[in-house]
Amino acid sequence: MKYTVSLEIARPRGRVVELLTDPAYLPMWLRGLVLHEPLSGEHGQVGTTSRVVLQMGRQEFECTETVTRREPLDLHGLGREDVVHFEREIVGEGMWSAARERLTASGPEATLWVSENEYRFSSLLMRLVGVVMPGAFRKQSLQHMQDFKAFAEHGKDVREAKG
Repeated sequence: MKYTVSLEIARPRGRVVELLTDPAYLPMWLRGLVLHEPLSGEHGQVGTTSRVVLQMGRQEFECTETVTRREPLDLHGLGREDVVHFEREIVGEGMWSAARERLTASGPEATLWVSENEYRFSSLLMRLVGVVMPGAFRKQSLQHMQDFKAFAEHGKDVREAKG
């Protein structure tokens, strides 16, 4: 299963990249995050693997995330036309996914975030979920992006949300 979601954030690309890549900010916008800890490497760097635990309703989902691309490596001195790429693979029980993030300056104070996502399922249960509820994956990706947008633009912390 593959899909792409995108949105514009009313912040300069440099600030968006800074907020998106700093692990201290993850709990503020990544809804349901219980744990994100590097197992090897340095957070956000190519080759780094991390243990990630997310709470989804009453279920906890644990997976391993590997950063597979970060370009450019040095984010200082980016030209307006430059695109920042972050890619990672996520492996959990019964599934594999890849997320390919592109951040482009869409104005002096705006950033376009495009997220291409791909999922492959190896367990019968996850295959069934993928067939019965394919929109749930897209909806969750968009929710994470909207939560990040609210955090980046207005400082809204998902941990303070009710419900």
